[in-house]
Amino acid sequence: MLDFIEKLFAGKWIAGATIEDAVFAARYFNNRNISAIINYLGEEISEKDKVEKTKEVYKNLIDRINTENLNAVISLKPTQLGSLISKEYLKENYLQIVNYASKKNIFVWLDMEAPDNVDLTIDLYKSGIKFSNTGICIQSNLKRSFNDIKKLPKNAIIRLVKGAYSVDNKIGYTNKEEVNKNFRFLMNYLFENKNKFMIATHDIKMIEHARALNKKYKRDVTYAFLRGIMNSYAESLAKTEKVAVYIPFGEDWIAYSYRRMRESGHVSLIFRSLIPERFKK
Repeated sequence: MLDFIEKLFAGKWIAGATIEDAVFAARYFNNRNISAIINYLGEEISEKDKVEKTKEVYKNLIDRINTENLNAVISLKPTQLGSLISKEYLKENYLQIVNYASKKNIFVWLDMEAPDNVDLTIDLYKSGIKFSNTGICIQSNLKRSFNDIKKLPKNAIIRLVKGAYSVDNKIGYTNKEEVNKNFRFLMNYLFENKNKFMIATHDIKMIEHARALNKKYKRDVTYAFLRGIMNSYAESLAKTEKVAVYIPFGEDWIAYSYRRMRESGHVSLIFRSLIPERFKK
């Protein structure tokens, strides 16, 4: 079973256990005109020593990106930076990393996690937006997302995703059609009202719709993919568009893999990653 998991994730989604693995993967995509979004794996950390280790890993990663002149940014999760310990501790850690990255001219994405963390994540993002090198993820499977986007500061930079965390129908959309409909609605709003943002989806029809919109609006838009999912298409798209690939790495990849296999939104991506892209058309 472990060998199966290793082949399924480490070879597809996860770059490896070390910063060196992440840098190698980032360089691979950079050589194909694709930028990297690098995330150090870890969620729901309740021990302070592990949070401190996570901060050091991110600072070391920032240093590597800077010294090797990689076309790469980093992506953080609130629950790996101390949200389970205290909001004050979380904010302190987030601002430390954003400030450190700002001095090296490196962008920092703040990932969105489970629905009960949305308010906390948005408040956290607002505390760091003064540095101008940070963006936030917004999920189209949540009914609240349109209001969240409208309430964000005008200079907020958004990465729009469909969302892979489980939601119930009181707060979110539970079928694919509804999630897609809201994604398109939010995407249209971004094109109409924002100058710079990211569209993160493996839905080719949605990407083509976005490209059509951009012929009209001329926005600074980047299309983002997960490492190991439709990367041949991403390479082709990068010939004419700005493209990024999300690259997770770290020792926690086994636990990460098991968690993701239990989430319906990721299960479909798992199987799509195993099917040769010529059969997906």
